[in-house]
Amino acid sequence: MSDGPNQLLRLDNVCKSYHKNLVLENISFCVNSGETVTLIGPNGAGKSTLMKISLGILEVSSGEVHRSKSISVGYMPQKVMIDEVLPLSVRDFLYLRPGINYDDVEEALETVRLSHLAMQPVQSASGGEMQRILLARALLGKPDLLVLDEPVQGIDIMGQQEIYGLIAKVRDETGCGVLMISHDLHLVMASTDQVLCLNRHICCSGTPEFVQDNPEYHAMMGRPMEGVAIYTHHHDAEHEHKHHGHEIEDHHHHD
Repeated sequence: MSDGPNQLLRLDNVCKSYHKNLVLENISFCVNSGETVTLIGPNGAGKSTLMKISLGILEVSSGEVHRSKSISVGYMPQKVMIDEVLPLSVRDFLYLRPGINYDDVEEALETVRLSHLAMQPVQSASGGEMQRILLARALLGKPDLLVLDEPVQGIDIMGQQEIYGLIAKVRDETGCGVLMISHDLHLVMASTDQVLCLNRHICCSGTPEFVQDNPEYHAMMGRPMEGVAIYTHHHDAEHEHKHHGHEIEDHHHHD
């Protein structure tokens, strides 16, 4: 893979071993500006390890990781632990990130539609609101690359669709790239450009439509081909989001 002008992150033949146990094998992919790449796979597939390597938190055993020079990265973890007795408003929680000014915080809150909660205790936020607060925190500093670890963990289907819609809106308006872990293809179809099915190696990859028709994806996830809800993605100027088929119940898994 060659470096393009819009390439933010590239992994070339990355392998990772722990105590001679091969966790990731020959992983290659890239994330470009304005593009969403989603990692999907079963428990223990190596999704979190791959994300940590992409962030530079973990070293590779072999292979190479290339990041664009002076890249700014925003990271949204699955959750954070906040002391219940700590007097901390939503706005103050965002100020904890170093080098952030008032305008940065207000803009991030407005983007995730939480300006009305700015002075509320962060501990009083619902599950969906807390995920949006974490998204706002990731957006501080206007990142070139947004890295999201299961951003809809533990919230209802309507809240999940709202979070994915907000992420797609930020990508379209700012031109940032997005690297995201998810566990359910049908939820991310409308807002994802490229899907990587991971089970230590990349089993299959491509557009969401290609992957959802790929027998390797269904074999990897242990699901039958029939009855899977499909959310198709129309990548046009308006980013119309349409879905076909019936919603299926969401089942949460942890990597």
